[in-house]
Amino acid sequence: MSERLRGLEWPTLALLAACYAIWGLGTTVAAAAWLPLGMVLVVVGAALHSSLSHEMLHGHPFRSPGWNAALVFPALSLVVPYLRFKDTHMAHHRDAILTDPYDDPESNFMDPAVWGRVPRWGRALLRVNNTLAGRMLLGPLIGTLGFVFGDLRAVCHGDRRVALGWLLHVPAVAVVDWWMGTVGQMPVWAFLLSTYAALSVLKIRTFLEHRAHETAQARTVIIEDRGVLALLFLNNNFHIVHHMHAMVPWYRLPAMYRDNRDRYLSRNGEYRYASYGEVFRRYFWRAKDPVPHPLYPKG
Repeated sequence: MSERLRGLEWPTLALLAACYAIWGLGTTVAAAAWLPLGMVLVVVGAALHSSLSHEMLHGHPFRSPGWNAALVFPALSLVVPYLRFKDTHMAHHRDAILTDPYDDPESNFMDPAVWGRVPRWGRALLRVNNTLAGRMLLGPLIGTLGFVFGDLRAVCHGDRRVALGWLLHVPAVAVVDWWMGTVGQMPVWAFLLSTYAALSVLKIRTFLEHRAHETAQARTVIIEDRGVLALLFLNNNFHIVHHMHAMVPWYRLPAMYRDNRDRYLSRNGEYRYASYGEVFRRYFWRAKDPVPHPLYPKG
């Protein structure tokens, strides 16, 4: 085997092939045989595709950003343009600004001054959204609307990079539309519901990845889970490891954590959960954090 082939990230390529196969079967044969099964497969395929997109924007499995982007070009989750995901996520990886309501594009916190102007019904909605149940039920809608309107404002103010991201998203969605219109055997309502459910599953991962803390390195979580959700999220539950070593592929993160557990937990101030089961038990009906940033503007 040549050195070039030996250096390829075969686990990522194999999982990508499996992802498309799962999603493809879900929208066709499985949906025709038993619609609930098809819907479950679409949820798994779309959620896994988002996790793989995260791998691609971090430089996997190829050195070429163009080839990596091409591998995940079809917009299986419909609402997230890859280029916008890449730009906002790479900005998020500046640890010094984690959780900042303005500088961190992935922050779930709000400036307390802005929170004070939110109407009562809006506050109630956002408080529900801060429970895990609310985040899964309402989070995809609230997050998408906020993201889209924010990008619309940016485009109206002449941001060509944002406009390019959405322009490239049009053919990415068109590929999915073509598939569903010519090959797919799933009703439109079932496909849209399954895609929303995939976004809901992804909200489990992002729910408590970061906390408000005066020390930047202590803001990022460890969830010591090796189950189905950990695989679906490509081990991003070892999130402090990912933030410290963003170029390391997903399948190496658990071993890195296992071999240096005390170091990582010391670095992140013991911000740790034993499993996603613990997260569900503690926060499914209860908010972990307030909506207004508790340390802002100090943090």
